[in-house]
Amino acid sequence: MELKAPFLANKPFRVTHWQVLAISIPMSLAYLTTPLLGLVDTAVVGQFRDAAMLGGFAAGAVVFDLIFGTFNFLRSGTTGLVAQAFGRGDPLEQKAVFWRASIVAAISGVALVLLAPLIAAICEWFMNTDQAVTSAMDLYIRIRLVSAPAILINYAILGYLLGCGNAALGLLLQLLVNGVNLALSLFLALHLGWGIVGVAWAAVCGESAAMVAGMTIILRRFRGVPKMSRRKAFNMAEMRRMFHLNAGIMTRSVALMGAYILFARQGAQLGTLTLAANSVLMHFFLLAGYFLDGLSAAAEQLAGRAVGARCKSAFSRAVRLTGGWAFALAGFASIVVFAFGEQLIMATTNAPDVRSEAAVYLPWAAFASLSGVLAIQMNGVFIGATWSRELRNTMLISLAAFIAALFTFGPLFGNHGLWAALHIFLLVRGICLLLIMRRRICSAFDE
Repeated sequence: MELKAPFLANKPFRVTHWQVLAISIPMSLAYLTTPLLGLVDTAVVGQFRDAAMLGGFAAGAVVFDLIFGTFNFLRSGTTGLVAQAFGRGDPLEQKAVFWRASIVAAISGVALVLLAPLIAAICEWFMNTDQAVTSAMDLYIRIRLVSAPAILINYAILGYLLGCGNAALGLLLQLLVNGVNLALSLFLALHLGWGIVGVAWAAVCGESAAMVAGMTIILRRFRGVPKMSRRKAFNMAEMRRMFHLNAGIMTRSVALMGAYILFARQGAQLGTLTLAANSVLMHFFLLAGYFLDGLSAAAEQLAGRAVGARCKSAFSRAVRLTGGWAFALAGFASIVVFAFGEQLIMATTNAPDVRSEAAVYLPWAAFASLSGVLAIQMNGVFIGATWSRELRNTMLISLAAFIAALFTFGPLFGNHGLWAALHIFLLVRGICLLLIMRRRICSAFDE
């Protein structure tokens, strides 16, 4: 199966609205399937009308996102390096980047499976919540970690496809992951009555199915690429570049997910009801965020390709076009969540107390996408350009601002203070990246 890249490589190019949409629409749909599946899983667990089970599932999902968010560099780092090789017209380097990332993914995934008991124990200690919530969370985490190798290899697969501009294939694989997951979640959790166990095993099966399909597609793609020597695949200079890039992105990911899990933990300290309500609302926030991530993906591919092709005009236009579309979509997403949020809450959980609590804080979740849109778009630009040091530094600054706000506003305003701190975190991150980008453009294009 020969996959043709959608754009000509290794020459100056002009970024158009169509190019942005050709990547962002499929990737938006791909990313949107994840929070939508999260909403369905939350609704499935919510059918048992057990606040402790729902809280345990929510806490487990946040912890799981933290663990695998740490390894997001396997997707984003691969995208940036492949996109730049694509811009230079170097298919062998694209192939080499994929195999480097896949090997790291497989080794890391096996390590996570072996460390599952320790990880679960640490998470129980950190969350420090009710015993019923802790038991449900422990069970969910231990089962989900079985899929670690498949999940991380899928990151490398998606990164390669996106770096080459094959967003449609990325969408198909993501639909496979979540389609299998959804079908089995309904069957195992509700039909067989397995509850949170069924939801966890459904996710394991979905990731495994996508890994097999993705590797099959890419191996067939590589038939059209010349053979690559081991020396090329494990070139020390490129390996060092990859690890340097990945270290910066990993630090950024740890800080980002650390902020989310700290938000969840502080919510848990306010009680099981607040934890459950925040978990419902966070799905709406993530829904809007994943909606925007498609434009971030377009920024990654087009900015990375522009850097590889040494085309400053294409880079600048990619930033302008992806930014314009991102702000428009963020406003639309905020309006939708604000207008229909109460209906979504009712569809997510049958627990009356959770519904009432979530409705109080709905406006914070509805407008979080507007606070975070600049950070999401700039993140894509910096990943494509492989400016990982700046990503790391701005994230650490933003995290410090978030922690200061969290422990200042939280005691004063309760859960309203927690949500206010989250908005501050998003705004500081986006503004810092925008200011730094203006300086980095000159050095990146030798002007």
